[in-house]
Amino acid sequence: MPELPEVETVCRSLRELILNKKITNVDVFYTRIIQSDLLEFKTLLINQTFRKVERCGKFIIFVLDDYIIISHLRMEGKYFLKKTEAINKHEHVIFHLENDETLRYNDTRKFGTMELFKTNNVEEAKKLEPLNKLGIEPISGLLTLEYLKEKFKNKKLPIKTALLDQSIISGLGNIYADEVCFMAGLNPNTNANEINDEGLIKIIESSVIVLNKAINLGGTTIKSFVSSHAVTGLFQNELLVHTKEFCPKCNKKITKIFVRGRGTYFCENCQK
Repeated sequence: MPELPEVETVCRSLRELILNKKITNVDVFYTRIIQSDLLEFKTLLINQTFRKVERCGKFIIFVLDDYIIISHLRMEGKYFLKKTEAINKHEHVIFHLENDETLRYNDTRKFGTMELFKTNNVEEAKKLEPLNKLGIEPISGLLTLEYLKEKFKNKKLPIKTALLDQSIISGLGNIYADEVCFMAGLNPNTNANEINDEGLIKIIESSVIVLNKAINLGGTTIKSFVSSHAVTGLFQNELLVHTKEFCPKCNKKITKIFVRGRGTYFCENCQK
């Protein structure tokens, strides 16, 4: 699943591709992707121009003249700008633009979502579902020790699971949670409410380092992530434990387990 760095990379690509381009028509071939009224989605967007592309957590925010589209890529969602190429079976939503261009939403698994909001004010949209359910992003500079202590004090569940809770910390997914736990020296099965102040500070610091580095390298490509320029990320070359065989610190074999159903990589020696 695309995580915060991958979504940020997609947003940066989209800004270069679609800003100030007008929508002339909208085709929807798989209606479940659209979370708002389908007829309004297809008609209200005509003659609207893409003005901004922003991100909140793992959500893409398309800001138009009068409306906002909030898009979540889920497992396999991708955007591509094309011209006259034939529509393939995985292209489910197509925004026709001027100059015979099309912005196409491609989703092999059809899990992604789009929702139309009748405002062009991003701050207003953030007060509404689903954005108002998101926790603090580590790279915002607002993630503090006091905040995590309050959120984790009653969490009798593994820290790996708590880090994946988007209502607490927004933007960390499975890959980056493994990296954060390793950098913080925490066993992913340790209960969140058992982590002391030093451990929480390490989580905050590690989250910032991991996410910023991944953003700078265009995200992580392990299976099928590509940006809207069809460019794969490079952070997979910098991963410390996720999918790795040996620990980069002690050279002992990396252990793979499942924490609440999520494949998890860690070093039993360095993360006791």
